[in-house]
Order: sequence, then structure tokens, then C-alpha cells
Amino acid sequence: MIKALRCLLLIPLLWLAGCSPAAEVPALRLSEDELAWVGAQIFRNECASRPRCLVHWNEGEAFPSLGIGHFIWYPSAVDDRFVESFPELVAFMTERGVTLPSWLAELSPLDAPWPDRASFLAQADSPRVVGLRDFLLQHQGVQAEFIFARAQTALTRVLAAAPESRRGEIAEQLAALSATPGGVYALLDYVNFKGEGLATGERYQGQGWGLLQVLQQMTATEGATALARFRDAAAAVLTRRAELAPRAIERQRWLPGWLRRLQSYREPAMLGDDNAQS
Repeated sequence: MIKALRCLLLIPLLWLAGCSPAAEVPALRLSEDELAWVGAQIFRNECASRPRCLVHWNEGEAFPSLGIGHFIWYPSAVDDRFVESFPELVAFMTERGVTLPSWLAELSPLDAPWPDRASFLAQADSPRVVGLRDFLLQHQGVQAEFIFARAQTALTRVLAAAPESRRGEIAEQLAALSATPGGVYALLDYVNFKGEGLATGERYQGQGWGLLQVLQQMTATEGATALARFRDAAAAVLTRRAELAPRAIERQRWLPGWLRRLQSYREPAMLGDDNAQS
């Protein structure tokens, strides 16, 4: 596992075919301690670090969320606008040699076994769900690796999808964010939290809310770090999403939590310390 992690963290610089050197995709780099810190931050963001929340079904959603990154898992009858990620995590764990719970390994097709929230809540303390929570709690490290790998791939896709006239500018923003642990954390968390911004279904009135839209929203502010500008841009993008959303729950209940989450996008004073610096 450690050897695989080292290989993952030493991904060389990637290039977009046909793009100029200004469109270079930065390689994300974190030490093992830094990656563990990022994983703990994401677990805190999604679950307040509560193990029970590792298998959860939020009110107002049509799917359960699992793991430290609250990876989406659709029941067979659900095809929502958001990108599903739990099956990808299961495939990643299998590639890493993780032994899955037997029922999960045998599940085919790999759809969430609860058709709706009421069915899930009725089984929330069943041996299967409790065992799945324990499994995800014990394998936080590989989940952090998955989030890291997914974010690195996302940078390539986002930069390729950026308007050509702004590609060099966005590449510079990514390079600045990738240069510090706090910036890498912000990229990893935001991609996991709100996606790349490329899926056409993830739009309200034509406006997306993923990483691409945040990078496009970033502006040059004298004296402000890239991380501070990313926080401000993400707040503007998520506020716009809530204002355009058809459901009031996004404005009334979800937006305040989203904005609080963005305030964690700061440099760590030291690994393992909850205090942070901008």
C-alpha cells in the first residue's frame, strides 16, 4: 500500500495534447502525513468525524452517501444529475487489494441496496450497514488516495475543458494552488465536494458549480494568496448555485454549511493541528 501511495504521489507533470507550455497541468504532491491530514479534514467536513455518518442518507437527497468523502451511490431506479462515485471507490479499493465485505463484493449490478431513504433508515443499524461503516472507518487511507487520484485526473480534464483564451491563466491558478498543502487540500476537497464542473447535468439554468467554474471566477486581488482567492470564488459560485436552485433547501439549509466548509481552506499551522493559517 505504501509503495503504491509513493508512486501515486510522484505522478510526473502531465501535458495536454496540442496545448502550449502555459497549459501545463501541475502534479499534485503531498507527503504521507499531509495526505492523512487532508483525509481527516475531508472526513470532518463531510461527517464531523463521526463514524455513524460514514454510511448516511441526507434528507432531501435521492441517494445515500458513503465514506470519508460521502461518495454518492445510486439505487437502481435513480439517475440523478450528480456524478456517482462510490462504485469508482469500490473498483479503486479492489485494485489496491483491499478485501471488501463479502456482500459488497458479490453485489451485481453495483447499485445501492436500499431503494429509498425510508428503506435505508429502517436498516440503518442492521449488521450489514454497521459492518460497512466499520469497513470504511478502517480504510480511511485508501479513500484519501482515491480522492487524491481523482483530483489529479480532474485537473487534466478541467484544463482541457477551459476556454482556450483563459487556459493559460487557469493553469497558473492551478499551479499556485498546487504549490502548498492547503491549496492541494482545497483542490482535493472541492472536486470531491462539488465535482469538476464538466457534467452537463450539473447545471442550474445553464450555470455550473464545479472546479472549472470556481477557477473561472477567481480574480487577481493585490496581496491575496491563491488560496484566499479560491475561497472567495468558491463562495460566489456556490451562492449563485443556491440562488438558482429550484429547491429552497439549498438556500435555507445547505448554503450556510457550504460556506462554513470553504473557511477550512487554509494552510495548516502544522499537521494534526486544527488551527490554520490563510
